[in-house]
Amino acid sequence: MAYEQFAYVYDELMQDVPYDEWVAWVSQYVEANSTIADVGCGTGTATLLLAEHYRVTGIDLSEEMLEIAQEKAMEQQQKIDFWCQDMREIELPAPVDAMTILCDSLNYLKTEADVQQTFEHAARTLKEGGKLLFDVHSPHKMKTLFNGKTYATHAEQSSYIWFADPGEAPLSVVHELTFFIEDEDGRYDRVDETHHQRTYPPEQYVTWLREAGFRTLAVTGDFTSDAPTPTAERIFFVAEKI
Repeated sequence: MAYEQFAYVYDELMQDVPYDEWVAWVSQYVEANSTIADVGCGTGTATLLLAEHYRVTGIDLSEEMLEIAQEKAMEQQQKIDFWCQDMREIELPAPVDAMTILCDSLNYLKTEADVQQTFEHAARTLKEGGKLLFDVHSPHKMKTLFNGKTYATHAEQSSYIWFADPGEAPLSVVHELTFFIEDEDGRYDRVDETHHQRTYPPEQYVTWLREAGFRTLAVTGDFTSDAPTPTAERIFFVAEKI
């Protein structure tokens, strides 16, 4: 999905997201200096952190997001290739050691077939023994925190109101976001966007991984090394291509 206007306020609104915890998690399973395809990289915040330890390629469907990611890489004098590709159809010039799909990016896929296709392309993109690491919203989070809830925040140059309602598909959510973005003259423009997300039970992801040619090495919850609890909000998967 394209983030359109959302791309230009994304970093401001996501400034409290613990990207360093994702990088620390990846480092537990992927050796330093390995090649990584960071899929769904957005504006590249996690990609740049990964690039301090790995040889990284950033991949996203949004050209607007990638433009910002490239600007940030240039400012930090990081040489990173960014590719505009759909995660369901990833093609790289050479296989990589690992692929990451962080910060619930996988949940933006709308159908079961989309997830299966993504895993299949991930297997084609990875070297033998390569790792696929991703995290998703838990079923508990979809049923509770995203069930008819309203959130709001005010940042330095933007504010938003976020309505989260159950979608038509099981364990899905529709995010209705209204942004107010400050212009140079101090006035605010209103931007409305709709984002769709969907998740599945952990055992379903494990089945699809196996069918795509992976074996699951770890399923953990909320940035811990423990199995997800019934109230875990985020579930992490590590799989190896066999």
